[in-house]
Amino acid sequence: MSELARHFQDRGPKIAIVLGSSLGCFAGTVKDAIRIPYSKLDGFPVPRISGHAGELVVGKVGGKEIAVLAGRAHAYETGNPAVMRPVIEALKTAGIEILILTNAAGSLNPKMRPGSIMMLTDHINQAGMNPLIGSHGDENFVPMTNAYDTALQKTLKTAAKAEKLKLHQGVYVWYSGPSFETPAEIKMFRLIGGTAVGMSTVPETILARRFGLRVAALSVITNLAAGIEGTSPSHEETKREGAKAASAMQTLLTRFIRDLK
Repeated sequence: MSELARHFQDRGPKIAIVLGSSLGCFAGTVKDAIRIPYSKLDGFPVPRISGHAGELVVGKVGGKEIAVLAGRAHAYETGNPAVMRPVIEALKTAGIEILILTNAAGSLNPKMRPGSIMMLTDHINQAGMNPLIGSHGDENFVPMTNAYDTALQKTLKTAAKAEKLKLHQGVYVWYSGPSFETPAEIKMFRLIGGTAVGMSTVPETILARRFGLRVAALSVITNLAAGIEGTSPSHEETKREGAKAASAMQTLLTRFIRDLK
């Protein structure tokens, strides 16, 4: 039994959720919870960014046992795109089969306003980094054609409809950060087919697919991206608007988990 599986205390969750900026309140909805700080888990990087608690919470949501990761480390904190590799690998070894990634993102579409929720259908790796660089073996040539599981997408759409929530869909652009994008970069991202832009998620998706996990991902839209309607984003805005949308995200995730077969 792996170290992480021992922390699960025979709960046996098959689903894990990574919570993005200002979505940590979802961890408070977990019933019969076991809470373990990342600092007590081998290989788990402790986030140093506000809005990321750095805690693993195991318990029930929607009647199912799940593992909730309240916060993540970002590539921009160390320059290492594989910073979450020990976490993803540990989840796989402990029996996790489905990984749900959430993030805060800027909208590239003026019609998708702050407070919206977007389901990722694909991504563009604009950061130019890959968490598998330096790894050896044929298993690292990971196909990304269906990086975001189509069956999970269908369940998300059904859950949103049942809860009368508008669920946008689109392509997420990974920008390395931590500085925000320039208006010229945002124009380029729109031209190449992006729908939202953020500083996470893509490396975790690549790692999850490398280890055979099924992936679904959701963005909370916290701002219009730089230059759209004259806007200039900030981290404070990201945290503020993310917190406002947390209730809708909680409702969607709970229904989605409940309805998963």
